[in-house]
Order: sequence, then structure tokens, then C-alpha cells
Amino acid sequence: MADVDILVIGGGINGCGIARDAVGRGYSVLLAEMGDLASGTSSASTKLIHGGLRYLEHYEFRLVREALTEREILWAMAPHIIWPLRFVLPHHAGLRPAWLLRLGLFLYDHLGGRKRLPSTRTLDLRVDAAGRPLKTGYGKGFEYSDCWVQDARLVALNAVDAATRGAAILTRTRVTAAVRAGEHWAVTLADAETGAVRTVTARLVVNAAGPWIDEVLRSVAGMPEARHVRLVQGSHIVVPKLYDHDRAYIFQNADGRIVFAIPYERAFTLIGTTDRDYSGNPADVRITGEETSYLAKAASDYFATPVTADDVVWTYSGIRPLYDDGASKAQEATRDYVLKLAGEKGEPPMLNVFGGKITTYRRLAESALEQIGQAIGTRGAPWTKGATLPGGDLPAGGLDAYQARIAAAHPGIDPTLIERLVRTYGTRTETILADATTTSDLGGDFGAGLTEAEVRYLVREEWARSADDILWRRTKLGLHLPKEAAAEIDAFIAGLRGNGEKRRNDACADPAYN
Repeated sequence: MADVDILVIGGGINGCGIARDAVGRGYSVLLAEMGDLASGTSSASTKLIHGGLRYLEHYEFRLVREALTEREILWAMAPHIIWPLRFVLPHHAGLRPAWLLRLGLFLYDHLGGRKRLPSTRTLDLRVDAAGRPLKTGYGKGFEYSDCWVQDARLVALNAVDAATRGAAILTRTRVTAAVRAGEHWAVTLADAETGAVRTVTARLVVNAAGPWIDEVLRSVAGMPEARHVRLVQGSHIVVPKLYDHDRAYIFQNADGRIVFAIPYERAFTLIGTTDRDYSGNPADVRITGEETSYLAKAASDYFATPVTADDVVWTYSGIRPLYDDGASKAQEATRDYVLKLAGEKGEPPMLNVFGGKITTYRRLAESALEQIGQAIGTRGAPWTKGATLPGGDLPAGGLDAYQARIAAAHPGIDPTLIERLVRTYGTRTETILADATTTSDLGGDFGAGLTEAEVRYLVREEWARSADDILWRRTKLGLHLPKEAAAEIDAFIAGLRGNGEKRRNDACADPAYN
């Protein structure tokens, strides 16, 4: 008998989504991630839950329809980290005609069964507030709906829910070998922190390693000819905020691509993304000077105040592991997901996950479970639609009402801090605040309202092991804190470990945890 039914390689959105869905159906599950959760592609997105307006031009109607349908499903699942965002599309007279934009937005409004999000409207940018930051000459625009998401938190919440339901989630655990041994896989796991090596058996392996999927097939599973993914680099820049209203922009470029400018972390504007083929180790990806110039110019073509490289306060880059469909340009390669089940009759199967978007991760997981059921036997039924993620079970009245209730219950705690906590942890804010009556009751403040109580929570409940995990993935407080704060946080986390503080991985030391 195998230790687990399913062993998932990769702690990004697809791996964590599959693990959550599978364990909720009754499979025993172990997930191994070589680094931190969402430390690759899943924390390097444009932070959007969206249908992908530009994919209509490539006739990817199935993908767009599925993504549009998922927007409101995901919003209901995690309303504390996903919320509606209105996008302004200025009409550029030299590019796509206005009638074509309006037709595309008509399809966008009706293709996915939109219910709660407001529909498209036409703007007169000469009088609307959205026109004020723009250069003169942009008279007509369109405003439509999509959603914003804290991407890395979405990954962490799927992992938390999976672990709560019985899955073993092992971060900083590298899969060094996966060998078919009779009816089972023998999978070797190496703990990056302790150096401990052990072998776990599984009936099925899910390869959700993202940009490393072919590397897993070649180096771990012994398939030297594996060449399935096209690695495409996408980079973003962050600058001090360029305007005061709360809407985002979507800009057309002469090369046929689009660039977003999005309100970010109150004080900033996020601009992205690029599309360029990438070769090399995905862990080494960095924005290039050419990409920075491209994004700055794209924004400067529309904004009255030019954006320059000197304005950039932070950048990030990620690798999209797109299924190689032979498209001639990186921006034309399909964003749809592809699932491939490998294994001859009588052999334990491996399910390889290619491509995908954050927006469609839940549907990808359902599709994966269909194939898993066919391979090793079906258990349970689809259940994730309508099931909230941790912290998303807000009472009647929604986020604002809940925030007001928490503020009233803790009048001695800074209301700005409560607002950030609620919009990061939802109803789990009460676990962090516990019986605190003043802000000082939460322990030392590392800056920007990051307290010892919050760090303890993230170490205990969300697999945080370093300042980097906390400042750039569980939150984006790294934008608000001085660099020296990271050393203080790392020292505090080391002290927690030295004092025997419980951590998520500690509960999963036994490979037969399930």
C-alpha cells in the first residue's frame, strides 16, 4: 500500500489548487515544494482575475469564457483578497478602431455569464476623472470590469485549506528522484533545511512544477528528451502612484500588445507586463533594461507625466510555462492549460500540468481530478465551487461591515492596521488579534504595522520561514519597510524556532501524515 494516493510536485497555484481539490474529495495527498509557496510564477503575475480581453483576438473563446465565468466564483471564495476593479481603455486613433473595441467588450460582458460585476460603459475622457492623468488628445474611452487579486496569498490560502483538510504540505522540500516501482512511485524527498532525505510512495504523481516541469521530467523522472514548455518572461515595474483615482488602465501599443497601469499598495502604480522568450534557469529571471524601457515608454505614450527608469522603485519578473504550441511570437502562444497523463497500462501514472492562468486554476484542478479519477479511481465529486477559502467566510454585509465590527471590538488598535489585516487575512484577523486591546499588545512593530503577532501567525499557519516570504509573498510590506527590517524579521523567526514555536511543516514530519 502506498503512503499517499497523490504526490504533487510544485507549490504554485496549480499544485496547491489540485492538492486542495483532491484532499477534499477523499484522496490522501502530499505536496512538495522546493522553495516557498508561490515563489515562482504564481507571485509574479499582474495580480488580476480576468478573462483576458486580448485573447479574443487570438480566438481563444473557450479560455476567455471559462476565465470570465471564474471571476465571480473566485471573488465569492476569497472576497478579502479579491475585489472588483474597473479598467479604462482609452481609444488610440492610430490603432484598433473604436467599433472593434466596443464589439470586443460586448463579447467580454456577455461571454462568461457576468452577474455581479458592472458592465462596460463609454467614457468622455475630456471630462471624466480618468482622463485627467492622460495626455490631451484621448477623447473617447471605455470602462469595463475585471478583478484584482493578491496572487501569492491565493496560493497560500489554497495550501492552508488543503492542510486543514488533511494534506501534507512540505515547503523547502525538493523532489530529487521519482521512480516507478511496481504499482507505485518511489519519490525521494530532500529537506533543504535539515538535509534529511526520505522516500515516499504514491499511486500517482502530479508534476505541477511550472517552469521546471520539463526539468522534473528530465532530471527527476529520467525522461531526457522532455521538451514541452515554452518559457516566456513577463516583467513589471512599480513606480510612485501616477494618479489619485481607483481605476486601472489598459493601454494598446503599436506592436499589438497591451500594458496595464494599476493602483498598487496605495502609494504606487504597477505597470506591466512584457512577453519575451526566455532560456536559462527560471530562478535567475530578472527584468532587463530593454523591458524597463519598453514599459516606461508604453506608459509615457498615454500619461501626461512621463515615466522613466529613474522612477522605478521595484521590479519583478516571472516565467510563464506555456505549452509549446508552435506559435511564432511569445505573445501569441496559448495561455490555456494542457494536461497530459503519462504511463503505460499497469504503470503508476504521472499527470503533467502545462500552462494555465491564475484565473482558471480552480477549473484546471477540476479537470486534473477528472483525469486522476480515471487513472486511480474516482473519489468524491467536484466541491470547490462555492466553498470559501480560509478567511473568506465573511458575515452578512461583506468586507466593510466585518472591518467595522473588528474595529469596534478592538478600539485600542490602529484602524489602519485593522484595515490591512482584514484585507489580507479576512476572518482570520481575529486569530492574529486574539485578545489584544491595544496595538502594543501585538508585540514589537518591525515597521508599516507588521507586528510580532502577525509574523508568528505566518510562521505557524502559512509556512513562512524568512523575511522574504513575509515581505514579498504573504504581504507586499517590503515596499513600505527599510531594507534593514528584513534582518530583524529573520532574527525574530530564528528565535521562534529556537524557542520551539510550532510550524506548519513540523506537523507533517511523518510521510504517512495522511
